[in-house]
Amino acid sequence: MRTIQFREAICEAMSEEMRRDESIYLMGEEVAEYNGAYKASKGMLDEFGAKRVIDTPIAELGFAGIAVGSTMTGNRPIVEYMTFNFSLVGIDQIINNAAKIRQMSGGQFKCPIVFRGPTASAGQLGATHSQAFESWFANTPGLKVIVPSNVYDAKGLLKAAIRDDDPVIFMESEQMYGDKGEVPEGEYVVPIGVADIKREGTDVTIVSFGKIIKEAYKAADELEKEGISCEIIDLRTVRPMDREAILKSVKKTNRLVILEEAWPFGNVATEITYLVQSQAFDYLDAPIIKINTADTPAPYSPVLLAEWLPNSNDVVKAVKKVMYK
Repeated sequence: MRTIQFREAICEAMSEEMRRDESIYLMGEEVAEYNGAYKASKGMLDEFGAKRVIDTPIAELGFAGIAVGSTMTGNRPIVEYMTFNFSLVGIDQIINNAAKIRQMSGGQFKCPIVFRGPTASAGQLGATHSQAFESWFANTPGLKVIVPSNVYDAKGLLKAAIRDDDPVIFMESEQMYGDKGEVPEGEYVVPIGVADIKREGTDVTIVSFGKIIKEAYKAADELEKEGISCEIIDLRTVRPMDREAILKSVKKTNRLVILEEAWPFGNVATEITYLVQSQAFDYLDAPIIKINTADTPAPYSPVLLAEWLPNSNDVVKAVKKVMYK
């Protein structure tokens, strides 16, 4: 095993797949000459050249459309957004083109494309640069949505996404690019749609994904000191969702807390809540609690931002509530 940074895992995944398949190319703002806004494509221009690692203008509407169109001529593009907040400029190409090509062409065209970049908050970046879009894209039939929480999963899942014949939304975090983790020396791929039990427990199930899951780990450590055993499930893939993993865990622990960095209305946690109450209601010993951000745009003030974001204390309180303690 090697220890590498999250950004290096992303770069390795893209580079390995581009060596394997010449139809794959990377395009986005600053991905080439600058080695990526977060240095996640460092060295790729030198290895693959300007025809396969392409700097674009600040025009997500344009380069998203070019990339989607290129899938119809046999290419497999990777589109990097400097942040998924900027994907809103090109969301018509994602929602109305990429997600619908296969169905609207009667299966004549597939759309093997990966849209990747950071999601959710990353400190004091203001309300328009701090939004979580997982549930937005997961609401769209035809799209797969992946949100890794660690280095190992990031590399393996990105390789799986690049090989997939359907459009995949691959969401990262500015605050995770420097994270370090172990990855194998050789080839490996993490399957899409399979959740991972990061910590086994018996008293309560905590479901989360992405960088916010770190708060669940902190909470579980604190609760363990009080004799409360938490089982933590990392969804890894929001769509398709590993429903069986969630249901199996809830049937064991009989309690569920969901931690998600998103606004509270109509999000991934809402879908999980419906799933469990409809298919495992008789196993529940307490109401489900979901933990989200405050129902406001993200504040700039560091004091307000800390209040806006979910944290480990919120998780501890929620777990104790479902445990009636």
